[in-house]
Amino acid sequence: MLQNKQTERVRMHVKKGDTVQVISGSDKGKVGEIIKTFPKNSQVIVKGVNIKTKHVKPQQDGESGQITTFESPIHSSNVMHFSTKEQKTSRICYDFTKDGKKVRKLKKTGEIID
Repeated sequence: MLQNKQTERVRMHVKKGDTVQVISGSDKGKVGEIIKTFPKNSQVIVKGVNIKTKHVKPQQDGESGQITTFESPIHSSNVMHFSTKEQKTSRICYDFTKDGKKVRKLKKTGEIID
């Protein structure tokens, strides 16, 4: 008997717009901004990281083919938050501001992300 696979929302440690550094893989050490997140697969697309090329055939007569480049997703566990001020990677923690708002903060530098 087949069971239905439930799609549950996975919570990731990174969000769209965060500055991250790749900590493993062929693009290790590269820094970029997160363009898009895929919580179901726990993957992210980082600007300028994991660039793939695709050869596109011509669609009409007289048109030439193209080679396009695009960023491919990588797993979210392969990226870590990056502080642009101190040039360091860090984990995040949660803290409350004086007016009671919950914010994300880098542990090493104390820099507030949100």
